[in-house]
Amino acid sequence: MKKILFIDDSALMRRMICDIINSDSRFHVEATARDGVEALELLKQGTFDGIVTDINMPRMNGLDFLRELEKQGRDERVMVLSSDTVEGAKVTLEALELGAVDFIQKPQGTAGIRTEDFKNAFFETLTAVVYSKRPASKRIKKSTASVPEVLRAVPSRTPIEGKGNKIVAIASSTGGPRALQSVIPRLPAGLDAPVVLVQHMPVGFTKSLAERLDSSSAVKVTEAKEGDVLEKGHVYIARAGMHMKLVEERGRVKVIYTDEPNREGVKPCANYMFESLADTGYHSIVCAVLTGMGRDGTEGIKNLSAKKKVFVIAEDGKDCVVNGMPGSVVQAGLADQVAGLDHIAEEILTKVGVK
Repeated sequence: MKKILFIDDSALMRRMICDIINSDSRFHVEATARDGVEALELLKQGTFDGIVTDINMPRMNGLDFLRELEKQGRDERVMVLSSDTVEGAKVTLEALELGAVDFIQKPQGTAGIRTEDFKNAFFETLTAVVYSKRPASKRIKKSTASVPEVLRAVPSRTPIEGKGNKIVAIASSTGGPRALQSVIPRLPAGLDAPVVLVQHMPVGFTKSLAERLDSSSAVKVTEAKEGDVLEKGHVYIARAGMHMKLVEERGRVKVIYTDEPNREGVKPCANYMFESLADTGYHSIVCAVLTGMGRDGTEGIKNLSAKKKVFVIAEDGKDCVVNGMPGSVVQAGLADQVAGLDHIAEEILTKVGVK
């Protein structure tokens, strides 16, 4: 039975969430706290397998609590309760950068908390957090160089065969927002390919993710809009709640969204994105699969590789918060390169080059 510390200033919320946690025989709320100050005192007395915390609290809020954990070099696995507002999305992404493993949206009103959908999503996230590896602190400074030092420092390698257009396609899930901070800011503005990216997130969060990555990156990063024409040196993040596909019209590849059912239990699904590239004019495709639960990406890459020249990079399981998605790609024999998180951008660059 995993010991959980729950932090929230609302007595009603503490009672309701604790009842949910204790209803599953795998978990037990060992202690509760009203804010970060109380939580830190409890951590002096013992350890917990997982921490679930609200963000907005008196004295010490969730962000300051995470900063203090990072300052103390602690490795607690933290799950955040997030609001569904624009500001809530921005704060949640900051919490992930500070070391929280994952988050779940807190429903408005107590009725939403009592639903089976919320309970199922809560336990799926809590399970991933408790059994995860806490991501290391990595903050990458924005690169202004056309060719970053990481590329100059490695031996020259042969790019993917052929002189046709190339594209990079990335998939990530649990732990992804923080992992992407170690990949996207390392790509130069002159990257000789566009980048399409699926990150599993709730509706309303992918725009904030794009803005945060854009602020620290030399490449342009945006939440992809319907009809966007793909350009080199630009990262397009799939909008949450829809499936992103790439279609070619008159020699140009553009983004379309579809509202098909969830696949692999998620929307957007990376499998759809990968498979859609099979019918485009891109000569070769670099696929990167980062940390995440489940198997999303494996089937899509398998189907894509039957029609296109692909080079597949899987994040090393030793670096992954959750080694589900990249581990599945490796197990299926699809990975051409297994790379540590700090070297994913390097591997991409050696395959697509710079303009």
